[in-house]
Amino acid sequence: MSRIIAIANQKGGVGKSTTSINLSSCLAAEGKRVLAIDMDPQGNTTSGLGLDKNDQKYTVYDLLLGEASVEECIVRNVFDNLDVLPSNIDLSGCEIELIGTERKEYILKDCVERIREAYDFIIIDCPPSLSMLTINAMTTADSVLVPIQCEYYALEGLSQLIYTISLVKERLNPELDIEGVVFTMYDARTNLSLQVVENVKGYLKHNIYKTIIPRNVRLAEAPSHGLPINIYDSRSAGAEAYRMLAEEVIGK
Repeated sequence: MSRIIAIANQKGGVGKSTTSINLSSCLAAEGKRVLAIDMDPQGNTTSGLGLDKNDQKYTVYDLLLGEASVEECIVRNVFDNLDVLPSNIDLSGCEIELIGTERKEYILKDCVERIREAYDFIIIDCPPSLSMLTINAMTTADSVLVPIQCEYYALEGLSQLIYTISLVKERLNPELDIEGVVFTMYDARTNLSLQVVENVKGYLKHNIYKTIIPRNVRLAEAPSHGLPINIYDSRSAGAEAYRMLAEEVIGK
């Protein structure tokens, strides 16, 4: 049975796309069949996995508008065991075009159900907003993984996100759970990073992953080369951290 994990946080710059790219790749490297779905109009997961986001025949946009099937939209074997459902800036206009559409919260779910059994894991990168695209991701997912940056405003917006997840669970997807929280951009040299981790642990009773993703130059460089960190620099601290996160996710 496959697991579908949405990676969400309405704050930008917390490492959502970085986590989507590298968790997907590390799961695939463990021999799992993985589909990465890019629901963010910025298309960072698409380009971070080496695809030209502006040169795709079909994207999530075409899928949601019913102009292409899910099979037509998937780019196969981008890396071993890893397929990608790409996106680009076209997706930003999707919400307006879907006004008045019946069951618009379930479009992605209905499409993904058809191919779900072909994969062990489906990882969905959500946009940095609580939009219809994020709702579609959450109605499709079994759980939500929340990346939290180790910075002063980390807790800001977290209660809103948890409220949204509980609302989606109550009204649209009773199966939805919080997969857990993963700390990103951790700097061991600062007291602040440690303090943020302690604060969130105190505030959240949900599962918090043991793996903490460090601030890492190689991790920041990798997307510009269109490579996940475990391929770009497999010996870096960032690669090691995402491998450990993948093992934790598999072990759940």
